[in-house]
Amino acid sequence: MALKLTVRAFWDQKAGVWVAESEDVPGLATEAPTMEELIRKLKVIIPELLALNMKETVLENEVPIEILSQRVEMLRLSEAA
Repeated sequence: MALKLTVRAFWDQKAGVWVAESEDVPGLATEAPTMEELIRKLKVIIPELLALNMKETVLENEVPIEILSQRVEMLRLSEAA
């Protein structure tokens, strides 16, 4: 069975971190100050969570992870001139 995981990552401006969540990985909720660090954390956390939550599923050695990211910044229109 080919498995592809989708992870949603969004920028939490107040906390100054990227936050990751996924419906495909039960219990996944982590954060990191950079996207690169977030990806490093996901590579450790996801296999651990899958091993705990998907005991009956045979996992392949490599699983693609699609990371959908969103970062919204505020722009003051009064300063743009």
